[in-house]
Order: sequence, then structure tokens, then C-alpha cells
Amino acid sequence: MNSRFVGAQIMYPWALLEPEKDSYDFSMIGEDYEYLKSKGRKLFVQLQDATFTSTFNAAPGYLLSKEYDGGAIYQRDDSGRPEGWVAKRWNLKVRDRFTKLLAALGREFDGKIEGINLQETAIGVSNKEDPTFSGVAYAEAIKANMLSMKKAFSRSVAMQYANFMPDEWLPWDDKGYLRSVYAYGEQIGVGLGGPDLMFTKKGQLNHTIAMMHENRFTVPMGIAVQDGNYIGETGTGRVVNGHKNIVPVLHDFAKDFLRVNYMFWASQEPYFTQDVLPSFPPMKESTTASR
Repeated sequence: MNSRFVGAQIMYPWALLEPEKDSYDFSMIGEDYEYLKSKGRKLFVQLQDATFTSTFNAAPGYLLSKEYDGGAIYQRDDSGRPEGWVAKRWNLKVRDRFTKLLAALGREFDGKIEGINLQETAIGVSNKEDPTFSGVAYAEAIKANMLSMKKAFSRSVAMQYANFMPDEWLPWDDKGYLRSVYAYGEQIGVGLGGPDLMFTKKGQLNHTIAMMHENRFTVPMGIAVQDGNYIGETGTGRVVNGHKNIVPVLHDFAKDFLRVNYMFWASQEPYFTQDVLPSFPPMKESTTASR
């Protein structure tokens, strides 16, 4: 096991952790924690309430009822086609259930795991699909979930991935949503960052990267190199033979320009074996993490 990687970031869907209402099953997290601990490694939990495939919904089954206004909704691409699911974070009853999940996780793992992060703020939802949705309500919901996470995890690192916000596009249409999330994280002690380290894309440059670089934070900062990022894209399994290894550039950009405390490297092949591992020869200590 490469000593440059101090742990693993692992994603756990809400549906797996709460198969029935108020009945929690954290056995998978516990097993992963004990395994990593036996290897001298740390666990960073990513709590999943959104997906990027229409065939899998991360919300628990009981939530998909009238009591919770359906509980979850399709995420749609620019053409209106379903491309995933997301729990209705802006619904007060759904948020209450999510708070209870975080509290239960905190009682079990706070101070044991290295950290926990909530998924990215970007979602493909608008008021057209759900009349109860609004950009203002969504921004407040994100911050409410951040506070619940911090209350549940006062010792382990609590982090929010904040990349894009619905009903806003920086720098031209700035309603203050994303800025408020970053300011609130600093205020309450929740770490900040995002997925998809792509320093040549205007979208990322004007949102996540700008927020992280142009401000000074005392909270932990993190960035993920996810599937596709090794060839400058996002969310793709495309393999490019003979591509340029940009891992050293990604690392230096995150370390020196974004000043991150945590980097999460996707284990996407063949890039992880061909590009990542040779770029990080083993050493005794590091703050770099992989997932």
C-alpha cells in the first residue's frame, strides 16, 4: 500500500444506511473503518443523497411517499433528459430526516473517522420540475445541512462540496448563493471544496476555484480528482491512449493555488495505475488521500 495515501474516501448512499425509517445500518462503514485502521489508514465518508444515473436513487424507499412530497426528484440535463436523482434537500421534512441520519452517524463515528463530506451542491433541478423549489430555499437548505453535519461531527472533519448553485451562474448572474455557502462554512467551521479539479474549464474557474483561491479560510479545504479529470473532463470513463500525464500539474495546482488540506484521487483506471501511482513514490508521511 502506497504510503503517500493516508486513507480512502468512500461513498455511502443514504438508502443503504437507512433501509427503513429510523432503522440504521452502518455495518459497511464500520467494516471499512476497521479494515483501514488495521492498515494504518483513515476513512473519509462521502454521504450520498444524489446520483448521476437515472437507474439508481440514493434516497431511502420510505422517503418516496406523499408525506415527503416524493422525497426525491430526477436531475435533468440541459435537454430535459433524466440524468440522475437527488433527495429534495429543500423540503423541510426531508431535511429533518437527513439531520437525524447525520446525528446517528455522528454518535457512531465522530472522532473515529478522519472526516465526512456532503455531496456537491450542483443539481439539475429547477422550479419547472418542482414548484416548491427555489434558489433561495435551496441555498438555505444547503447551509442547514452543513450546520447539522457540524453539530453531529465536532471532532472529525466536516466538509461541504460546493461547486455550482441552481438559478445562478458566476460571474454574470451572481445572486450570492455560492458565496454565502463558502462564507457560512468558514463561520461555523465546516470545511469547503468540491469535486472535479479542472483548471482549464471556465465553469470550474468561475465557481469552485474562484471561491477557494480568492478567499482565505481557516477551515479545512479539499478537492477531488474524479473520473474524467485525468484527461481534463468530468464524469467520463473514456480512455485516451498516449495522453499526457497531468497528475503533477493537478497536484501542484491544488497545493499551491488552492492551498488544500485534502486531495481525493479517483481510482479510475488506467489512469490511477499509469499516472497517479508513478507520480507519488512512497514516503513516510503525507496528507494526500485517495478514494
